[in-house]
Amino acid sequence: MANTKDATERRKARVRRALRAAANGRPRLSVFRSSKHIYAQVIDDQKGVTVASASSLEKDLKSSLKTGADVAAASAVGKLLAERAVKAGVSEVVFDRGAYLYHGRVKSLAEGAREGGLSF
Repeated sequence: MANTKDATERRKARVRRALRAAANGRPRLSVFRSSKHIYAQVIDDQKGVTVASASSLEKDLKSSLKTGADVAAASAVGKLLAERAVKAGVSEVVFDRGAYLYHGRVKSLAEGAREGGLSF
């Protein structure tokens, strides 16, 4: 168990290190997925603040979704997050997938955010 956790932490750190090098001052779109829900935030690392956030637990999304753990929910969360970020004045971000593969729900969230107006 410890080896799996260590590998996950190393992978997450490797992705973040590469992002920090390529960010050029852009905020970071960070994704977290659990077995039942998906969460996303746009974080300004220079100021240390969260600019916008969205999750599949929010009431307006939860009522319209079948479950919070599928690609449809991830896409809806991505669109909502993009709408909030654009309203806050952020249009360009770097995508932080964390330790997750760019596949399935993570990919769907990214595509939803692009449809909503974020560019990365």
